[in-house]
Amino acid sequence: MKITPQDGGFGVIVEDFDPTSEADVKALKDTVYREKIAVLKEQDLAPRAFLALGSRLGTPEAYYEPIYHHPEVKEVFVSSNVGSGEQRIGVPKTGKFWHADYQFMPRPFDITLIYPQVVPAKNRGTYFIDMCRAYENLGADLKRAVKDTTATHSVRRYFKIRPTDVYRPISEVLDEVDRKTPPVEFPTALPHRHTGETVLFVSEGFTQSVRDADGREVPDLLHELLAASGQLDTTFEHPAIHLQTFERGDLLVWDNRSLVHRALHTTAPEPAESFRVTVYDEPGSPS
Repeated sequence: MKITPQDGGFGVIVEDFDPTSEADVKALKDTVYREKIAVLKEQDLAPRAFLALGSRLGTPEAYYEPIYHHPEVKEVFVSSNVGSGEQRIGVPKTGKFWHADYQFMPRPFDITLIYPQVVPAKNRGTYFIDMCRAYENLGADLKRAVKDTTATHSVRRYFKIRPTDVYRPISEVLDEVDRKTPPVEFPTALPHRHTGETVLFVSEGFTQSVRDADGREVPDLLHELLAASGQLDTTFEHPAIHLQTFERGDLLVWDNRSLVHRALHTTAPEPAESFRVTVYDEPGSPS
């Protein structure tokens, strides 16, 4: 297994990875927690084999909304604009906002695996921001402001309307969203479960507010944190933003607890499809 740093010091390229090798999988997990992103080259995995790789890294979890499930392997989440009507599998235009997977749930995922199936010729990639580095780069005043605060997260803002929701009152849909996925709270800056780094755990997509130790919302603090981390830069030129491109046969594996990501979509998208597996890893050493 050959590991090469990517340009810009963000993530690594992994060649000659064997998804059935215990030694390679252990080395991959160590690498993901250390380097944040690993791009596995020249992979050729059927959906069940893709899930098997995820199972070697942790415990996979099927997404709570069935419309995203692969028809044969429910733990595989499908993002796709390919096909229509009864032939459609998955959901188009997912993730067009900054977030960490399941950040709106009581237990966010530890590791995310994305395996592109249909790769656009021109517009392809995912933006990432390292929120451990974002915390380190906060000024002293912002670090003091963050201390002892909690952030509230909800899927409300970016919940995808399902085919079964057509003609339902929006208030009824929102009530169901709140019953299924009530808002959750985490410390705004929290320790990483596996590395001990401090993560600035906020996102433009899912974080609703930041509150002090007495439960009072801190005016403007969330906006300042999102701006400082680069999540409000619509040009995507902020130095913290990394665009991870990929090609057919690439498989991306990343540390979901420390990174926020955002899919690259354009106004005139090409056909695109990707499979995703998300896993929980036990706390403690990544080895």
